[in-house]
Amino acid sequence: MRLPEDELAALEAGGLRRHLRRIESGQGPVVTMDGRRFHNFSSNDYLGLASHPTLTEAFAGALRKHGAGAGASRLICGTLGAHLDFEEKLAAFKRSEAALTFSSGYAAAVGTLSALTGKEDVVILDKLCHASLIDGARLGGATLRVFPHNDLDKLASHLRWAENRVDPARGRVLVVTESVFSMDGDRAPLAEIVALKEARDAWLMVDEAHAFGVIGPRGGGLAAELGLENRIELRMGTLSKAAGLSGGYLCASRATVDLLVNRARGFIYSTAPPPALAEAAGVALDLIAGAEGDARRAALWRNVDAFANSAGVEAASAIVPILLGSNEAALAAAESLNAAGFLAPAIRYPTVPRGGARLRVTLSAAHDPDAVEALAAAIQALG
Repeated sequence: MRLPEDELAALEAGGLRRHLRRIESGQGPVVTMDGRRFHNFSSNDYLGLASHPTLTEAFAGALRKHGAGAGASRLICGTLGAHLDFEEKLAAFKRSEAALTFSSGYAAAVGTLSALTGKEDVVILDKLCHASLIDGARLGGATLRVFPHNDLDKLASHLRWAENRVDPARGRVLVVTESVFSMDGDRAPLAEIVALKEARDAWLMVDEAHAFGVIGPRGGGLAAELGLENRIELRMGTLSKAAGLSGGYLCASRATVDLLVNRARGFIYSTAPPPALAEAAGVALDLIAGAEGDARRAALWRNVDAFANSAGVEAASAIVPILLGSNEAALAAAESLNAAGFLAPAIRYPTVPRGGARLRVTLSAAHDPDAVEALAAAIQALG
């Protein structure tokens, strides 16, 4: 019988074994591990809201008001006013008919795709889509087609093929992509993808996890920046990155959201997120959409531009990969930065393709500009 120890040994030999690291401080631009302070360039807390005093006080107050838990799934007795109020607020912010929240972004992706696709359908995914999107598409049982990353010609070819395969009276064709890709930090050619799917009467699902709060007017995302909100059927994202909290969401038509309430297993069979979290998310949304959000986005983009210029790389988002190729090179680089007081993780297969190991640097509005310049210099010194 295969033993866990044998599998762990194989991971270790391939430079692929992961370990949990205990952080002794709260989330922020500087964290403490093993009694040492590190400049944290590994977090997705893009606007620095995870420790924002207004948000933390709102969360604490909501806990005192609502208690710690929701008690049950939302279809049993767990739908509280705080959940509904936040979903209504989020839908208005995203210019959508309706919104539905999930316990995580992973649950939102898997729950939505598995609920809306089946054997009569075709799902067409970008090759670099997040694992949650791939898992959800597989779980639904649809025929899957994958196009090379951001390859519009291949996407068009798949759409032509799917149009001839799917009976429009019984099935649907769904294109799935991210607006900002989580490991490369680049953007999808969203306007062109929208035009292609409309020409073939397909649906489009866009994961805005790494664009929400960061890109577009009031932080509405890439679809908002391009004026495409009402031309995308399914827009998902998370509250665990720029919003500084946790959870996932899906924005769509009222009918689509109502269907998910009836079919999304991760929603139906999970205890609802704490109502205090939903109330705090409303406060985070106010911060993102208001003047402070604008100021924090400006600070974030100053840090992104400064890092990219000093490190000699290009950046289209707050995610900046430093490609190194081998697992050994990425691990050695991360360890070197660690010794210099920087936390920037080595990303390896299966998170990225084999041979694509890298450092994943993420910038935040909360980073000290001097620390940003120092990290760029340390990376340049890696050679």
